Amino acid sequence: MQTIEIRTTQNVDIEYELASLRDRGLALFLDFMILALFFFLLLMMFIGLFQDSATQGTLFYFLLVIVPLFAFIGYMVLFEAYNNGQTLGKKIMTIKVIRIDGQEPVMSDYFLRAIFHLVETLLCSGILGAIVISSNSHRQRIGDLTAGTTVIRVRNNFRTRLDEILRINSLENYTPVYPQVKLLAEKDMLLIKQALSRSRSIGNDVHEDLIHDLTLHLKEVLDIKELPDDAALFLKTLLKDYIVLTR
Repeated sequence: MQTIEIRTTQNVDIEYELASLRDRGLALFLDFMILALFFFLLLMMFIGLFQDSATQGTLFYFLLVIVPLFAFIGYMVLFEAYNNGQTLGKKIMTIKVIRIDGQEPVMSDYFLRAIFHLVETLLCSGILGAIVISSNSHRQRIGDLTAGTTVIRVRNNFRTRLDEILRINSLENYTPVYPQVKLLAEKDMLLIKQALSRSRSIGNDVHEDLIHDLTLHLKEVLDIKELPDDAALFLKTLLKDYIVLTR
C-alpha cells in the first residue's frame, strides 16, 4: 500500500492511501463507457432527425470528433469540480482528486488535468499516463504534476478505525457530553484523531500548541461554554460522542 502524507491548512499531517493504477484505470474506463453510451444515444437521435446524406456526413464528423473532445473535457472538469473531486467512474471506484499541498483543488486544477488527458490518455492510449503514474512516488500523471494533484482512495474505513481505538462496543450505555458534535463532518473527526495521534507519538511543543488551538477553535464552532483543563481529553470525548451519535 502506497501512501502520501499531506499537511492541511490547520497544519495537521494526514496520511492518505494513494489510488492504485488499476483503480484509476478502471475509473477512467467507466467514465469512457458512460460517455460512449451518451454519444450513442445522441447519434441515434440525430440519424433519425437528419436523413440527408450530405447533412449526415457533416453531422457525423461533428458528433464523432468535435463534440466528444469538448464533452470529455467538460465532463471531467465539471464532475470533479462540483462532485468533490470525483467523476462517476471515480465515485464507483471510491477514489478522488486532491491537491498535495493540502489546499482544495480549484477549477483550473481540474481543467489542467482534463487537458493533459487528451495527450497522455487519448492520443497515447493511456500508455504514457500509466508509465508516468508508475514511475513517481505520488502516483501522479503529467496532468497531476502540472496541477499539483494526485488521486487517493476514499473508502470509508474511518469508522472502523475509530471503533477499534475507542472500543465503541463497550460504550453502549455511554451518554454523549457534547451532542452538538454532530455539526462536524467525518473529515473533521479524522483531523482531530490525526492531531491526537501526532501529539501522542511526537509530543513536542508544536503539537501541544496545535491541540490547544484546535480545542479553542472547536469551542467556538460548537458553542461550548466551558472546556475541561485537559485539551486532549476534550478531543477524545468529542470523538466518542461523534461515534455514538452517528453510528
